[in-house]
Amino acid sequence: MEGKTIGVIVIVIVVVIGGWYLLRANPAAAPTGGEATNQMPVPGSETDEMVVEDSATSVTVRYGDTGFSPASVTIPMGGTVTFVNESSSKMWVASAMHPDHTAYSGTSLSQHCPDTTKTAFDQCASGERGATYSFTFTKTGTWKYHDHLNATKFGSVVVTP
Repeated sequence: MEGKTIGVIVIVIVVVIGGWYLLRANPAAAPTGGEATNQMPVPGSETDEMVVEDSATSVTVRYGDTGFSPASVTIPMGGTVTFVNESSSKMWVASAMHPDHTAYSGTSLSQHCPDTTKTAFDQCASGERGATYSFTFTKTGTWKYHDHLNATKFGSVVVTP
């Protein structure tokens, strides 16, 4: 009988120690290897689409063979978006709608290119891989854009007050 009691005690001790080991609190490790960003995933997005918080006054959008990334950004009025061509073809960023580009400035492609006043959201020329185009938004609203050379690639800039 004494052997059974010792066996039960040993089993209870093993269960208690095992339970403690499995249920003890493990502190979460801090993320490593990434850089701080002001970007947040877009809820329901099936891509790597990101929205930039309003605190950013300057945002970079990369253009690759699959399109613009992030496809949608949010900036405050007076903020600048820089588009970088990382694709294997040329890029021509232009305001919606294709082919007129009238949504932002209210003038057509033929009326605002070349854009000597820097008021039309239109690159007004194609740029090779590595080329950049920057535009400063002075109007609030949601401004859609596309690649004039491949209108199936598009995105939007939300400009807040």
